[in-house]
Amino acid sequence: MPKINKSVAFMQQIRNLSLSFLSRHSIVPYRLGLTFFLVAGLCSCGNLTSPSLSGAGFKIGTNVTPIGEIKPKQDNQAIVYIQGQVEKQAPMMKQWAYQISDSTGKIWVVTNQKNLGEGAQVVIKGKVRYQSIPLAGKELGEVYLEED
Repeated sequence: MPKINKSVAFMQQIRNLSLSFLSRHSIVPYRLGLTFFLVAGLCSCGNLTSPSLSGAGFKIGTNVTPIGEIKPKQDNQAIVYIQGQVEKQAPMMKQWAYQISDSTGKIWVVTNQKNLGEGAQVVIKGKVRYQSIPLAGKELGEVYLEED
């Protein structure tokens, strides 16, 4: 019996010691700090965006070429990034064509992507192409992008 009494007395001392520690040191700041780091960590794992884009307004970044600046030159095969909204879509044999517009103009993009819906905001990297269409002495060619 004396061993049990000593054990019970020891456990009561430990409990009183731990309760006195908690009463002297508030655990609230630790919980608030842990909650802050947990929320910050979860938010940082959310929607990651490109550094050239900013917010929902989709400001044009340094690498994005305004569609209106893409000129129809027959030997122009530069690689550009464009940003805009999908206006129209047209299925092709093994690809899709999407008409993308921004505040400066519109351009068709040929791509293998099938999941771009009308109204979607997109950023596309593509090679500038030009299709010559001579008709009745006039050049009715069209510039378009072929996605890389």
